[in-house]
Amino acid sequence: MTIAQRKYRRLMAGVAAVVTRLPASLVHPRRLRAPILTAIGLWLAVTLAFAQGAVARQNSATAIDIALEPDATMMQHAKDANTRLLKSFPKGFALDDTHHPHVTMVQQFVRTADLDKVFAAANAVLTKEKPTAWTLMAFRYYYIPSPPVGLAGIVVEPTQDLHRLQNELIAAVKPYTVRTGTPAAFFSEERGRDIQKDLIEYVANFVKVAAGRRFNPHVTIGVGTVAYLNKMLAEPFPTFTFSANGASVYQLGTFGTARKELKALTLSP
Repeated sequence: MTIAQRKYRRLMAGVAAVVTRLPASLVHPRRLRAPILTAIGLWLAVTLAFAQGAVARQNSATAIDIALEPDATMMQHAKDANTRLLKSFPKGFALDDTHHPHVTMVQQFVRTADLDKVFAAANAVLTKEKPTAWTLMAFRYYYIPSPPVGLAGIVVEPTQDLHRLQNELIAAVKPYTVRTGTPAAFFSEERGRDIQKDLIEYVANFVKVAAGRRFNPHVTIGVGTVAYLNKMLAEPFPTFTFSANGASVYQLGTFGTARKELKALTLSP
């Protein structure tokens, strides 16, 4: 039991004591009405304060994605692949204004109160690095299996520039990170019911499982059945080059999608 819960129970016990210890002369319903209303008012105030405190604690962390925004070439390839997946698996998601195609550099849980500091730290790194000048190459499809479906993406060659940028961003936001978060840290239109447990663990362990030698830069293209995705991966993939034309900090949603833009970052030409 948390400290707040213990305080809440003690307060409720005090309210009950006030009502049960009223003198017999006040037992008449009309005389009892005022103290009862007072007790109910106190109970409502305490309950509201407790609920607000619980919400504040749940929202104390935000699940973020610091991402590069791909140019029109990658956007078209990603949307074409997404259309193909939706025809095969209509229950997937479409790439749109709330499912932004992007190249993830860093995913972390950060203190919500420190978001402005996170934005400033990321801005400083990106201004120095100038990623819009880099030529990036897409060379294959991949997917993360969660049978019977998988989350698919277009893989980008992990260049030294991308590795360096990721390392610098991780170091820049580290002072504002927290170890883990709850579904409330994510963007959700289903009160967190669409936030996968595996996603929470992935964000919490991103630096261990998706950075450094395990960095797999990619653009997510949607969801498909494992059987269909295996078919896609077996096909020849025509490589192509593209560039970044922006960067943003997003709030993550279901399947690790970039659901809500929190801040558009500054990129130097």
